Amino acid sequence: MLSDSGAAPRPFIMPAVMFDGPAQDRAEEAAEFYVKLFNSSSGQEAEVGGISRYPERTGKAEAGALAFGEFRVGDQWFVVMDNGSGQDHGLRGISLLVNCEVQKEIDFFWDSLSADSDAENCGWLKDKFGMSWQIVPVNHAELLRHPNAFAHMMEMKKLVIADF
Repeated sequence: MLSDSGAAPRPFIMPAVMFDGPAQDRAEEAAEFYVKLFNSSSGQEAEVGGISRYPERTGKAEAGALAFGEFRVGDQWFVVMDNGSGQDHGLRGISLLVNCEVQKEIDFFWDSLSADSDAENCGWLKDKFGMSWQIVPVNHAELLRHPNAFAHMMEMKKLVIADF
């Protein structure tokens, strides 16, 4: 959208997240947090891309908040922005799914991201920005074919591969 003309091409569709409510004016912090998290742990290269700031207070956004920002994890680009309208939009209707190869990876992402134990259920969690995540084993579909696996999973918070 606002990427430097010399930047790598962006995909046809990019998930976009608007930060509002308790996460208002935290879009840049979130992008930097996710980039650091995935660079340090997943073997996926991550980076912050182009950013554009509100030059002055705009709607709910303070001067300097992100009017537009982008970050990449692996080949996937995301758009982040702070709510510059005067309306309440909240952070809802999206979750990000992380496919993990082993339990150690599930444990790492769960421990790094989960910030609301009341929002944890069968592999879902919410982070400190209010973003919903699904932290699941890459062979999740196969595990769910085990007898009583679905009912058992519904009782779990963090998914534990050995418990399926």
